[in-house]
Amino acid sequence: MFDLSGKIALVTGGSRGIGKAVAQLLARQGARVILTYAKDEAAARQTVEAIVAAGGTAEAERLDVARFEHAESTVAAVAKRAGKLDILVANAGIAIDGLLLRLREQDIDATLSVNLKGALACAQGAIKPMVRARTGRIIFVSSVVGQMGNAGQVAYAASKAALIGAAKSLAREYASRGITVNALAPGYVDTDMTAKLEPAQREAMLSAVPLGRAATADEIAAGVLFLASSEAAYITGQVLAVNGGMYM
Repeated sequence: MFDLSGKIALVTGGSRGIGKAVAQLLARQGARVILTYAKDEAAARQTVEAIVAAGGTAEAERLDVARFEHAESTVAAVAKRAGKLDILVANAGIAIDGLLLRLREQDIDATLSVNLKGALACAQGAIKPMVRARTGRIIFVSSVVGQMGNAGQVAYAASKAALIGAAKSLAREYASRGITVNALAPGYVDTDMTAKLEPAQREAMLSAVPLGRAATADEIAAGVLFLASSEAAYITGQVLAVNGGMYM
């Protein structure tokens, strides 16, 4: 099951955290993975080396998803170079937290540019080759916060909620071309991003999770793998929640 042999997968934000786990898992299942990074080339190279050492195939591509035209053209160029693009995992994201009254306009703009516009730019670059092939998987990595909201994360929540609406709309637009589009909504995950939370914030988050613990990045990656696989061919326009019961 979940065999991705011969598939080409592009994972944005693939040098660390959830993206790294996704890239490694897709490669283990046989996909040739192109993982992108914005700044940390060393981390991206380490991830590629780990994939290759485990017997997989991977390469790294620098990509600033906040630059819309650059993101779209880069994804299109990757697909052209590889001959096709079967899977797009739009995972790159940032979180600039704060109550709305304390957020600056540039904080909101930066959050939307990366989390929402960046994902749409990558999808735009991926859709043309997928339409030609009449098959494809697009997966937006959203968040439980986009479903339930969270005080102090209004910009982040707005961007992640928008991804859910985008996935549903794109699913309707391209279902006739054999392309499925879904969103995956992780809950509280042990990553570099959540490690920056204050102890009180971490405790508050954990107290809201019925399973009583944070997810691992590998557990989130498993959900992405399912949506990317042929086993999920009849699933589109959906939100797969991987949140330990945090939001039901």
